[in-house]
Amino acid sequence: MDADLTAHPAPLDEPFEPVPAKAAPAAWRRWQVVMPVVLAAAIAAALVLRSVAAAKVKPAPSVRLVPVVVAPVRSADLPVTLTGLGTVVPTDSVTVRTRVDGQLMTVNFREGQMVSQGDLLMQVDPRPFQVALLQAEGQLAKDQAALKNARMDLERYKSLTDQGILPQQQYDTQISTVDQDAAAVKTDQATVENAKLNLVYSRITAPLSGKVGLRMVDAGNMVHATDANGLVVITPVSPIDVVFTIPADQIQPVLEHSKGVKPLPVDAFDRDFTRKLATGTLLAVDNQVDPTTGTVRLKARFANTDGALFPNQFVNARLQVDTLKDALVVPTAAVQRSPKGNFVYVVKADNTVDLHPVEVLLTEGDTIALKGGATPGENVVVDGLDKLSPGIKVAPTAAVPQPKI
Repeated sequence: MDADLTAHPAPLDEPFEPVPAKAAPAAWRRWQVVMPVVLAAAIAAALVLRSVAAAKVKPAPSVRLVPVVVAPVRSADLPVTLTGLGTVVPTDSVTVRTRVDGQLMTVNFREGQMVSQGDLLMQVDPRPFQVALLQAEGQLAKDQAALKNARMDLERYKSLTDQGILPQQQYDTQISTVDQDAAAVKTDQATVENAKLNLVYSRITAPLSGKVGLRMVDAGNMVHATDANGLVVITPVSPIDVVFTIPADQIQPVLEHSKGVKPLPVDAFDRDFTRKLATGTLLAVDNQVDPTTGTVRLKARFANTDGALFPNQFVNARLQVDTLKDALVVPTAAVQRSPKGNFVYVVKADNTVDLHPVEVLLTEGDTIALKGGATPGENVVVDGLDKLSPGIKVAPTAAVPQPKI
């Protein structure tokens, strides 16, 4: 009865055929062996198909470009210059002083004003000098009258002496009297001229054209010719000079080129060398080397019509001694240095870089003159050099502007 309860009932319309007792376990064992193999094969096939599909969708890896900034190689005339720190000095500087004593009545200028030679600056009280002039003229007239009378007496004494009426001694004495009166008249004339001169000196005028500084004495004060400080200082500002120094070992090119007909040009820059203030010419070279600094002083003159240069101002002077014709010029940042020498990275047509050794002829500010290694029109790398090596492909940007020469 127990066997009948566990057996699967067959359909009513089919005859019952019992399964052998050992057939089911053997089939199941075969299925357990085959099943893992089938599953492994299915998984492997799925992975292969997935890899093939992914390979079709994924793009090929691209080559990474190095971003750089480039500048063109140019052919230009590069000036050969020498620079030195200088000081602006006026061509003349005059401390105006009074030449007579008296009370300062008026001041006829504004501080910082431009004045011309002969302009009235100040007026000392002229009345004492006018009185002295009148006294001198009166004494002159008196002595002139005495001289005239003495000469008339001399003519009478001469006639009487010739007739033998007067002795010769009296005639000689009259001659001496005439000479004394003539000397007195000459002294009086000098006194008159001195009084006139003092009257002129009471008008203090500008001895030269230039800019007046701050006045040192106000109107109403007593001034004297012996005052140490003076009244005001006048300094010409146009033209004006710049005195600067260069190393003594660089003086020979200056001496050689200064012998030419055309004077050497000199540019004056501000203390930061960022702005050009004026352009002038070399005026003179000092006659000796300063042994304490090993430098030589030079003087350049500037028209300074716009007043850009100011007395005692510190400037940087750039003296052009020669010109390098048709030089290959590149920015200073393009030239790199290595134990084997100087080189530049040149960008080729396929945007790869190549290392070219170069020879530096001259460095002038932000520009370098080269010999060999590049040709005009080629682009050299000026930024991004730390990531480069020969053959690397780059992405160059627009060329940076070249500095002005």
